[in-house]
Amino acid sequence: MSASEIAVAVEGVSKDFRLASERRQTLKERVVNPRFDREAKVFHVLKDLDFDIKRGEFFGIVGRNGSGKSTLLKCLAGIYQLDKGKISIAGRLSTFIELGVGFNPDLAARDNIVLNGIMLGLSPKQAAARVDQVIAFAELEDHVDLKLKNYSSGMQVRLAFSVLTQVDADVLLIDEVLAVGDAAFQAKCFQVFRQLSEAGKTIVLVTHDMSSVARLCDRAMLLEDGVMKAIGDPEEVAEQYLSLQFENEVVIDLPMDTPADDEEEGENEHEGPPPVPQRPGNHRAQLVNMEVLPPVDYTPVRHLKSGDSVRLVTDVVLHSPISGGTVELTIRSEDGIDVFSAKRPIDADIPVGDVWQFVVLVALPLRQGRYTLSGTIVEKDGLEIVDRHRDAVAFEITNIGGQDALVALPWQEDWIHRYIDYTRYTDITAVIEQQLDEFVPNKGS
Repeated sequence: MSASEIAVAVEGVSKDFRLASERRQTLKERVVNPRFDREAKVFHVLKDLDFDIKRGEFFGIVGRNGSGKSTLLKCLAGIYQLDKGKISIAGRLSTFIELGVGFNPDLAARDNIVLNGIMLGLSPKQAAARVDQVIAFAELEDHVDLKLKNYSSGMQVRLAFSVLTQVDADVLLIDEVLAVGDAAFQAKCFQVFRQLSEAGKTIVLVTHDMSSVARLCDRAMLLEDGVMKAIGDPEEVAEQYLSLQFENEVVIDLPMDTPADDEEEGENEHEGPPPVPQRPGNHRAQLVNMEVLPPVDYTPVRHLKSGDSVRLVTDVVLHSPISGGTVELTIRSEDGIDVFSAKRPIDADIPVGDVWQFVVLVALPLRQGRYTLSGTIVEKDGLEIVDRHRDAVAFEITNIGGQDALVALPWQEDWIHRYIDYTRYTDITAVIEQQLDEFVPNKGS
């Protein structure tokens, strides 16, 4: 890659932060303990980073919390001084790192636009000329003369991003502050990103949204503990990020219901049915050991990629005979929509005390989000609840490629060349309509 093609060059960059073990308030404390600075703990936040970003490239930086993403962005912006290495940026730089930086809460939006535009490199005349464009993009026409301290956080982020888009910058640094905006404004921002990228601007985006990385970025980089773990294809980097994110995941299930019987362990252990949870139903049968498992082993699953297959399992313990019984497993989205359900009848001749397991193997091509597994046993053809365990297991699904629909159903497409020219198409359509008129004489009446 030639030097003229490089917009951002990072060479051997390191950044440390020193954290003192205690604070010194007076001159006496400094004199008495001159070795204080050497006792401070040093955090190596960035470690010998080397990479280049091409002109016109949309570059994503991803990593877990504390990996050094925002610190790197602030080093690129010149906010932090480097301890080692060198950063070179070709062209004018514009940053969008902290929400509301450069805004005066006691000034109206119109004045803040001019002030912020000047801080970002525009002349006063250029900044004043672009006020109307900024207000229109931010959809704040009715609040242009309102003081900024009366704006909501969403209104402020819209105003700040709108100012950013009006700056004639060659390189844009953007942290994940866009998460404050609503879905419609985020879609508007992504459209601006695409336009800027097509215009040859270089964009560096720090984000936790892997679908945005896969959809927008030309390349991406994964940081972990200040070290570059991967750089290259955005989908591959996103996969590595998700693997890293969940490899040491602590499984946290929703709280289980407590037993109804508080008898001491061992007391009357052979008399009557075992204790049942405080859940709806007559408890003639009980749902236990409900779980989400992979297809081939018994390790509980709490994170899936959209389209992965799983086994939904639950044990059914029969305490008393039931008639017309059915067991059902349901997956529910975080907004309360049942997205999957499977049921089967419970055989009437099952002996009391037996334990049977209901297993459902299913692929889950669902959009990104959190889901829960619930179970229900009913009898008398659904007229009476035997046991119902809501939200027994919680799990998460991610979709790197992005998906707006709730379910990604398999589909095929065709793109067929019907007619060579439109005139022939209209001629044939006229003939068909004439034939229809002859076939249905009273069509027009």
